[in-house]
Amino acid sequence: MKHFFSIIFLCFFICGACIGQTPAADSAFIRKNFTKREVMIPMRDGRKLFTSIYTPKDNRRRYPILLKRTPYSCAPYGEKAFVTRFENMHLVRAGYIFVLQDVRGRYMSEGDFVDVRPFNPDKSGPQDIDEASDTYDTVDWLIKNAAGNNGRVGVYGISYPGFYSTMAILAGHPAIKAVSPQAPVTDWFVGDDFHHNGAFMLMDAFSFYSGFGKPRPEPTTERSSGFSDWKTPDNYAFFLRAGALRNYAERYGMKGIPFWNDLMQHPDYDAWWKARNPRPHLRNLMPAVLTVGGLFDAEDCFGAWRVYEAIEKQNPDSMSNRLVMGPWSHGGWARTTGESLGNVTFGQKTSEYFQKEIEFPFFEYYLKDNGKMELPDASIFETGSNEWTRYEQWPPKYARQVKFYFQEGGGLSVRPPATGSSQVPDQQMDSYVSDPSKPVPYTEDVHLKRTREYMCDDQRFASRRTDVLSYQTDVLQQAVTVTGTVQADLWVSVSSSDADFVVKLIDVFPDTMSGEKNGVPLGGYQMLVRGEIMRGRYRNSFEKPEPFVPGTMSQVNFDLPDVAHTFLPGHKIMVQVQSSWFPLADRNPQQFINIYEASDQDFVPATIRVYHMPVGASGVILPVLRK
Repeated sequence: MKHFFSIIFLCFFICGACIGQTPAADSAFIRKNFTKREVMIPMRDGRKLFTSIYTPKDNRRRYPILLKRTPYSCAPYGEKAFVTRFENMHLVRAGYIFVLQDVRGRYMSEGDFVDVRPFNPDKSGPQDIDEASDTYDTVDWLIKNAAGNNGRVGVYGISYPGFYSTMAILAGHPAIKAVSPQAPVTDWFVGDDFHHNGAFMLMDAFSFYSGFGKPRPEPTTERSSGFSDWKTPDNYAFFLRAGALRNYAERYGMKGIPFWNDLMQHPDYDAWWKARNPRPHLRNLMPAVLTVGGLFDAEDCFGAWRVYEAIEKQNPDSMSNRLVMGPWSHGGWARTTGESLGNVTFGQKTSEYFQKEIEFPFFEYYLKDNGKMELPDASIFETGSNEWTRYEQWPPKYARQVKFYFQEGGGLSVRPPATGSSQVPDQQMDSYVSDPSKPVPYTEDVHLKRTREYMCDDQRFASRRTDVLSYQTDVLQQAVTVTGTVQADLWVSVSSSDADFVVKLIDVFPDTMSGEKNGVPLGGYQMLVRGEIMRGRYRNSFEKPEPFVPGTMSQVNFDLPDVAHTFLPGHKIMVQVQSSWFPLADRNPQQFINIYEASDQDFVPATIRVYHMPVGASGVILPVLRK
């Protein structure tokens, strides 16, 4: 049972703002109360990693270490140049030694950088290194050399630093007592950042790797700039004009980006991708773990849910694995108040609550023995009802799987389609033409950089398109709370040999609802609760893609990341289905060819049919909580 509690890529590059004190006061506190030391910490293979150590000036007691390893620079450099704030200033004021480190091959650290470097469970000598071994060697040096430490270390980080936090779980150093992977990069093919269910997330991958992916031959304090020659303020127009993925190498400077080339050379979920997934290794848990994520995280929502899940399943007897999910965009718990996102408000400062009532007591307990550990397994903010909830496990054991079926005339109901003729009449399916020259935009706004707010944007613009199918319930007479993984269960046919499928779960506000937010009327607002894309060729296997047989009905079944949302009385539940989500995801040529080698001439329209018949009953399966 539950109980109630009483940018693009901004978080990639810099520590987030703490909620509460002013930035000037935070900066002054750090400079007044900490000393800074810069060191090169040796690794087992002889390489040295640049590290900044911030130690409290009060030496009357000993302090635990909080370590963040990052590929985004531990700037500012120089022992007289201080960071202006850390993510959680409650921890700063309570007394910790803060350590920031440039990971191997980035900024001022030696060695070669490898994106999401695979974990090596069979290290046999000093040249066998990975991020877990670098974490071990760093912690071992700090325990022996960082003045005033109490012998305990916590590791934390958001996004890519969240991946390095996951690696800290695998480091095996006995001094690592608590780890908090936050929005952790976890699986870059199945669900995080650059692929979702095999579909290439074009806008983020290009914007990010055009700068981050540039080689760094020598240590530097300078950040590489990304692509800037857009020639338009409209990303939809830019990416449509750019055309097929093969064009980006020569036309837009991506030929010299090693990891971009890797992306192009590994179109399927092969051994190269599998080696970069840490989840199978998350066994024999040693430190306490607090995985943190945002319900509206456009980049690493998948990773937060699935890291917690992997630890839970592979360490069934562990009592120290916890999950926190709030109503945040990527890293929003560290850089916003968490009171709203876009046009949706949450009624409270959710970030302050997390920092003070969850993250702070977690590290205080495991690193200082302060207080009691009273955090539940899952601390989840439930949108819609806008309340913090506590669960003894996630997903909640009282949730039951309920299928909502697509109905004739755009209806959505728990009632299965009625038995009809053995022939498939027009009223037992809906169809649309997916035209790659006119893909469905991911948002109605005109802008250049990908927005954070699209994750809860109004979907009325999509409902009005002929290439988007919308199904909705009658007005709800009682609340429906959905807690857990949403499953799309589509029965479709395609006139060609491949297609993508985007499924969106939407909360439709009452038409009579008054008020507006950011100039958008809230009456009839169609709030995106969760959306996800599936590259159809991977419907049966990410490793072995399969073409569709033109005109033949096939099942496309896939998971959407978990949700925690209450559809209130007077609202409606809506589901939308479409076959493009541009330029968030790249366009599918809708032919069974290598998309990364396809030319502009390979993109063809396709007729998509979605069936809602007794044999072939499309819909979504929602984990509905019994209250």
